[in-house]
Amino acid sequence: MSFYHKLDLLIEHHKQIETQLSTCLNDDPSQYARLSKEFSDMTPIVESILAFKKAKQDMEDLESLLQSTVDDPEMKALLSDEYFSLKESVPQLEHHIKVLLLPKDVNDNKNVILEIRAGTGGEEAGLFASNLLRMYQRYAAVKGWRFELMGVSDTGIGGIKEASASISGSGCYARLKFESGVHRVQRVPETESSGRVHTSAATVAVLPEAEEVDVQIDEKDLVIDVYRASGAGGQHVNTTDSAVRITHVPSGVVVCQQDERSQHKNKAKALKILRSKLYEEQERKLNQERSADRKSQVGSGDRSERIRTYNYPQGRVSDHRINLTLYKIHQIMDGEALDEMIDALISEDQASKLSQDSI
Repeated sequence: MSFYHKLDLLIEHHKQIETQLSTCLNDDPSQYARLSKEFSDMTPIVESILAFKKAKQDMEDLESLLQSTVDDPEMKALLSDEYFSLKESVPQLEHHIKVLLLPKDVNDNKNVILEIRAGTGGEEAGLFASNLLRMYQRYAAVKGWRFELMGVSDTGIGGIKEASASISGSGCYARLKFESGVHRVQRVPETESSGRVHTSAATVAVLPEAEEVDVQIDEKDLVIDVYRASGAGGQHVNTTDSAVRITHVPSGVVVCQQDERSQHKNKAKALKILRSKLYEEQERKLNQERSADRKSQVGSGDRSERIRTYNYPQGRVSDHRINLTLYKIHQIMDGEALDEMIDALISEDQASKLSQDSI
C-alpha cells in the first residue's frame, strides 16, 4: 500500500467514525465512548494530512501557473516566492505525518518510578548520584510534573547510596525513558588537594509506573517482613516496626521501603515499586521476542550501558548514543537545558524507526 493511499484511507475512516458517532449514542453508550476516543486520537493526524494534501495541491497548481505564460514580472515573482515556500514546507509536513503514524509506545503516557544508585567512585559517586537526583527533581519542576521522593539512603556527607522517586505528569515516561543507564562524571572532588580529575558513575533506572491492571500480584507469592527503620549511623531509629521488605518469590525481586513512619504507607509504596519492576521485566521479555535482532540507535535502555558523561572541567555533557555534546553542564544539571538532550534523543529514535519501518 502506498503512503498516499494510506492517507486517503485514514481520512475515509475518520469520516466513517464521525457518521457512526451521530447514530450510536442512545443505542450503546460504551461504543460511543470508544468511538469518541478513536475520533479524538485520529483528528490531529487527519488535520495534518489535510494540510499536507492542500499544500501539495497548491504547490502543483503554482508550478503549472509558472510554466504558463505569466507576462507580469511582479506577479511571476510573487508566485515564484510562494511556490518555493511551499516546496520547502511540503516535505516537512510529510515527515510530520510519518512521525505521527509511527507505532506508539504504550507506556509513553504512564507515570515514572525513578531509581538512582551510586556506582564506582566511592564518596564522589554518592555525591554525583545526589546531583542527578536534584537534576531530575528540578527538571520535573520545569515541566510542571509532580515529584515525590519515595526513599533515600544517604551517605552522611551530602551524597546518596540510592534513592527512588515517583514522577507523575503528562508524557513524563515518554521524555524520561532514554535516561536509563550508567551516567559518568569527570571532575575534581572537593577533597582532592592535587586538583586531579576523578571519574565516577551512578546508575539511573526509569520504570513506567504499573497499575494493578498491568500486573497481577498474587499475595501467596509475597514474603513480607517488617522491621525497625534506622537512619544513617543508627540515628532516627523508629520505636515501631514500620519498615517493610517485600520479596516476590517467583522472580526473586526484593523491595525495601522505610521512608514513611507508617507501616501501611511503606507497604503501599513498596508494592508500587515492585509492580513497576515486574512490569518492566515483562516488557523487556516482550520486546526481546518482538525484535531480537533490532536495536534502536539510542541504545537498548539497558541500565548496564554507559550512556552519558558529565565533564565539569570542560563544562560539557556528552551523550554517547547519539554523539551529541552540549557545553551547558550547569544548565543541564539545573534541569533547565535537559530538554535539548532529550529532544535530540527522541528525534534520533524517530529517525531510527522511520528507517526501519515502511510507512
